[in-house]
Formats: sequence, C-alpha cells, structure tokens
Amino acid sequence: MTETRRPRVFAPDDPKLVADAPEPPLPEESAPPDVASEAALRRETGTSIGGLFLSAVAALAGLAIMVSFASFVSTALAREDWIGWIATALLAVILATGLIMAGRELVGLIRLGRLTRMRREAETALATQDRARERDAVTALASAFRGRRDLSWNLARLRDHAGDVRDPGDLLRLADRELLAPLDATARRLVLKSAKRVSVVTAMSPMVWVGMLFVMVENLRLLKSLATLYGGRPGGLGALRLARMVIGHIVATGGLALTDDLVGQFLGQDLLRRLSRRLGEGVFNGALTARIGTAAIEVTRPLPFLDAEPVRVRDLLPELLRRPNNPAT
Repeated sequence: MTETRRPRVFAPDDPKLVADAPEPPLPEESAPPDVASEAALRRETGTSIGGLFLSAVAALAGLAIMVSFASFVSTALAREDWIGWIATALLAVILATGLIMAGRELVGLIRLGRLTRMRREAETALATQDRARERDAVTALASAFRGRRDLSWNLARLRDHAGDVRDPGDLLRLADRELLAPLDATARRLVLKSAKRVSVVTAMSPMVWVGMLFVMVENLRLLKSLATLYGGRPGGLGALRLARMVIGHIVATGGLALTDDLVGQFLGQDLLRRLSRRLGEGVFNGALTARIGTAAIEVTRPLPFLDAEPVRVRDLLPELLRRPNNPAT
C-alpha cells in the first residue's frame, strides 16, 4: 500500500523551521559623507558670495561716481558765471561729437552689411545662373566703387566690356578681374606688411604683454584697413563685428591648425626647436596675423574669388620670413 502524504504543520518554535528559514537581510550601513563634495560645495558657495560682494561694491562705487558727476554737471550748469558757460559749451561739444560718432558707427555697420549682401547675391546668381540677378549684383558693385579715383579706369573698362558678355557668370568674372583683382594685390601688401610688423615687434618686445597689446591693435587696424579697401569703412563697433566674423571663419575652416602646420612645414620641426623662444613666437604671430588677414579678405570681399588669384597664407610665408635686401623697406 502506498503511504498517503498529509500536510505537515510546524509549530512556530520548530527547530526545522528555524533552520530552513532564510536569514533576514542586514540593514545597510549608511555611506560616509563625501568630504570632497562638501568641500567643493563650500568653496563654490564662498566664491559666489565673494563674487556677489565684489559686484555689489563695484556697482555702488559706479553709482556714487555717476551721482557725483551728475550733481557736478547740474551745479555747473545752474551757475550764471563763466564756469556755467564753460560747462554748457563742453556739454554741447560732448553731445555733438557723441552723435557724430554714433552716426559714423551706424554708417560703418551698414556698409559692412552691404558687402555681405553683395557677396550673397553674387553667390546666389552664380548658383542659379540667373543673368538678371547677376547684372544687379555687378551694378551694385559698380555703384559701391563709384567715385574712387583708384578704380576709375577699371570702372570704365567694366562698362566698355559689359555688353560683350553673353554666358551666365561671365559678367561677374569680368567684374572680379577688372575691379577686385587690383584691390587684392593691395590687400596682399597690407597683410604682408602687418604680419612683418607683428613678427618683428613680438620677437623684440621686452615684455610679453607689450607684444600681446601690439598684436591686438595691429590686427584690428589691419581688419579696418582691409574693410575700407573693399568699400566697408567700419568704425570701432564695425571692426569688432568684423573680428567676430573673421574668427568664426577661421574656426570654421580650421585656419589655426593650418597656420601651425604651414609654419612647421616651411621651417622644419628641428629648426623650430632650435630657434629661440621669442623668435619662434614672432614667426608664429606673424603667420597668425597673415592668416587673420587672408580670412578678412575672404569675409570682406564683395565677390568670391572667380578669375582673380586667391590670397593664401602659404604664399605669404616665404615673403614673411625673407630677409629684406634694402634695410629701409
């Protein structure tokens, strides 16, 4: 006979049940506090409080200076003696010159934007092969250069040969060849002279900050000169905007790495290591100024390079490092 299994009932204190029962999980120990995180938090909080304190002090000092100046001006203008008349005349001069400067900055920004629009219209006309848009682009370019004595003969040649153009794109190539190619040659000389100045001053500067200040001022002057050459004539704000555009163009095209590679290939890595630190910095800063100048030419030029030869850094480096035959040049 088979034995029938019946359910077994265990008592709560049965030793078998106690032996088979799983052990209850031990409570997890609390993790020790992250000392580094707390220190970083305290340091960040202290820095933010210190920065807020310094900002509040600077704002209060600026407000005090403004209130004192406003009180001085109002007191001087209220006087009816010679001090009041001089204060009134000086205030009138300040307002007049401020309006003139603001107007010049606005005109410079408008002219700089006009160069960008002309280039965009020319690129669109070339892409679509629209002859009407191409004629409009060349007309706008000729009107922008009208009145310049250095381009009067070139404008006359453009008018004489414009009627002979038949194929799409040839009119823009004619304008590029007749109007912008001579300006490219002048721009190339400007970039080369500026790069040489930067190279020499950086190599001979007794203090680093003097060389850095000269490089910044020289590059801004070069940007303004190139924009003025192509019809932009920007002011201070226009030069800063142009610098932002040039930096964006260099970053987009990888120009910094290209400049470093070109300097290394031209001089040789071993020679660069043997050069003095100042001389190496001068060479690199001069090459970087040349790269900024060529990028500024591409940004401010109202037409893309079509028939004219582009200005490249690799073409400027041999002349940048060449010893001049005439010391006066």
